[in-house]
Amino acid sequence: MKKLVVLIVLFLIIALGWYVLTQGNKNSTTPTPLPNQATNFDECAAAGNPIMESYPPQCSANGQTFTQEIGNELEYSDVIQVTSLRPNQLIASPLTITGQARGTWYFEANFPLELQDANGTVLVTAFGTATGEWMTEDFVPFTAELTFTQPTTPTGNLIIKNSNPSGLPENEKTLRIPVKFQ
Repeated sequence: MKKLVVLIVLFLIIALGWYVLTQGNKNSTTPTPLPNQATNFDECAAAGNPIMESYPPQCSANGQTFTQEIGNELEYSDVIQVTSLRPNQLIASPLTITGQARGTWYFEANFPLELQDANGTVLVTAFGTATGEWMTEDFVPFTAELTFTQPTTPTGNLIIKNSNPSGLPENEKTLRIPVKFQ
């Protein structure tokens, strides 16, 4: 009887070993998929990963979440709102910018803005001009026209500054919107 039990246990050990070896060989012949090598939102989205319906948009890949760079528009949304240009929008010259800003953003119905390439080189400077009565604390529509030469970098930033006649640094406000050049 003891011999039978030993033979059965030995047979089970051999069968289990054979199963483990054959299953290990099957798995080793299946190629292992390479992990997503995304390092930012654009690469994650380009790889076809899911984009979350949020603002700013977020892309998820392999347990990592990448947030699209939108500048600081959320920080200043209570004082200036650009409607004709969205973050990361593809732009070309001439570029018309419209939106609305509180009257406190203007001085003499204007405020300065500039378009920069990715290196911070200024491509053009201009002024946003109020299209309504700007002597108020309410939102006032504005427009600006930018004509620029094609930069050498694929991306850049639109910089919109509040008019600051005092010149005091504590009164300066700067809205930055990332853009892509055609």
